[in-house]
Amino acid sequence: MDITIVLGIIAGIIALIGGFLWEGGQFTGLLQGTSALIVFGGTFAAVVISYPASKLKTIPTALRMAFSREDNPTEQYIEDLVSMAATSRRSGVLALERISSEHPNAFLREGLQLVIDGTEQEQIKQILELELDAIGHKHEGYAKIFESAGGYAPTMGIIGTVMGLIHVLGSLTEPTALGPSIAVAFIATLYGVASANLIFLPIASKIRAASESEIITMDLLLQGILAIQNGENPKLVRKKLEFFIRSEQNIDRKLPRRSPTESASPKEDFHENAR
Repeated sequence: MDITIVLGIIAGIIALIGGFLWEGGQFTGLLQGTSALIVFGGTFAAVVISYPASKLKTIPTALRMAFSREDNPTEQYIEDLVSMAATSRRSGVLALERISSEHPNAFLREGLQLVIDGTEQEQIKQILELELDAIGHKHEGYAKIFESAGGYAPTMGIIGTVMGLIHVLGSLTEPTALGPSIAVAFIATLYGVASANLIFLPIASKIRAASESEIITMDLLLQGILAIQNGENPKLVRKKLEFFIRSEQNIDRKLPRRSPTESASPKEDFHENAR
């Protein structure tokens, strides 16, 4: 489990509650079952209405992606690809069959098998980029579910507050209870805004960040596979792939992506990555 996301959520909740208590508030004043039911029950219902069952079944997988620790051995993949490039230049691509079949990364195994089978480079590029794009779309679908929840929750909080105020305005015969009743009504808004900005939207962002890291790694593997097929010098392969480490460390930099129908030589890819 990635402890940072858990610590972040806990720290946010502590900051909100701590600030409230610092101002003299009572902790029990933040606990309102009816507000929680309206906000979280309403948000859940809105998400269920928005997405088909096939999408909702991916929520556990999305949560695992958000909360799991990243295991992305980019440097090890570079070493593997450089070693494979050397083996291919020395003994031919057929010598990679046993090595590729034992590699733990399915994307790399699939790409190398296409090379071993003698598939044309452009077809390999198209197949692997389509798979890469499909994974990116799948991850974006995970993030959008929580992003939608983050949009619905504040609205449900406002609805809960309005419902509470309706109840308050119907009890004006008791002026002494007016202030506490209004305060209770606004707890729903607090639940909605806090859950959106501390839970739902951060989870969506974490899923996108994890997806971006995985896509960069898959781009690295794709370029390595094409370089092996071209019989490039292992030293050139290493230098080319090291640009992906820099891109992974700099989250603001986007790697160049081509559509499956565009063609480019590995040399052009190298110069474009270098820029």
